[in-house]
Amino acid sequence: MIVGVPQEVKNNEFRVGLTPGNVKGLCKQGHSVLIQRGAGEQIGLTDESYRLAGATLINSAAEVFSKAEMIVKVKEPQPQECAMLREDQILFTYLHLAPDPTQTKALMSSGATCIAYETVTSGLGGLPLLAPMSEVAGRMSIQAAATHLEKTHGGLGILMAGVPGVAPAKVVILGAGVVGRNALQMAVGIGAEVCIFDRDIDRLRQIDMFYGNRVRTFYADPLLVELEVCEADVVIGAVLLPGGAAPKLVTREMVRKMKAGAVVVDVAIDQGGCFETSRPTTHTDPTFTVDGVLHYCVANMPGAVARTSTFALTNATYPYIEALANKGGLIALLNDPHLRNGLSVHRGILTSEPVAIAQKKDFVSAEELLAV
Repeated sequence: MIVGVPQEVKNNEFRVGLTPGNVKGLCKQGHSVLIQRGAGEQIGLTDESYRLAGATLINSAAEVFSKAEMIVKVKEPQPQECAMLREDQILFTYLHLAPDPTQTKALMSSGATCIAYETVTSGLGGLPLLAPMSEVAGRMSIQAAATHLEKTHGGLGILMAGVPGVAPAKVVILGAGVVGRNALQMAVGIGAEVCIFDRDIDRLRQIDMFYGNRVRTFYADPLLVELEVCEADVVIGAVLLPGGAAPKLVTREMVRKMKAGAVVVDVAIDQGGCFETSRPTTHTDPTFTVDGVLHYCVANMPGAVARTSTFALTNATYPYIEALANKGGLIALLNDPHLRNGLSVHRGILTSEPVAIAQKKDFVSAEELLAV
């Protein structure tokens, strides 16, 4: 199979879909890999390292898209990239379609087979291709919050850890999944006063057993959420409905009641965000203020630590890329129900139920469609 890796074009996105080591593995199995020149240069993965691994260097994204049978990316295709996709081509990347009807329409129009990293599952019920970036984003959320609590960045002027005789910041984490638990680890490590909400009592029990009285755990009752959010210095939005739009847990009215200079970090922004006041931002212009509350809603947070993120992501994605290349898209999807859960669009038909619900569209299940 001819596998193509274009350079990412989203704002301040320096990750790349394959490392030179991945390229060498594919080439050893007889596949061809096309890498757009400069795709990994910003993170120390040079064109020469890709060439030595066996890749063919290509000057433009248009040429990569026109020649490749499978496109491997990191972030969702931008409009100009959607326009270059074609029928019977495989696209394997993060898609986050639920809050993005424009992209959904463009992918359906392309006729391509579009598989979303974020909804591929594992035998244990997890999301193995989302987890590495959720780990990164969860840890980064506390870094971002600590920075933006500083007065020079628009915050309250609070040191997250406090000092002897002065209280630390109060941090509220909404969601105890991968993002939430990694944010929790960082917040506790830094010395903040932390509470975390979830609807899974077993998760809360595990957190309680591990952290003891260093962390307060709460069932996600709306009244308790409002009480804690309104008293917080930092709120981390870490909720996830796999493939679907994030629930709006924090209303405009709740934000209005928060402290002026408090910081919210909405890690769920890729799926529409869990604050009613959220809208996507970029690394170039990461924050905005609503009712005095600073909002950090960068939609590709791990892109800021692109080298770490690239290796963490490709460690997880490579076995699936290898399966798609070795077996072909149809056979790989038929053989692996977990990969099949990632199928979002196939030959113009939407196959993701959560996306269909969010956008009020018709869909056909992947099992039914591929059987035909």
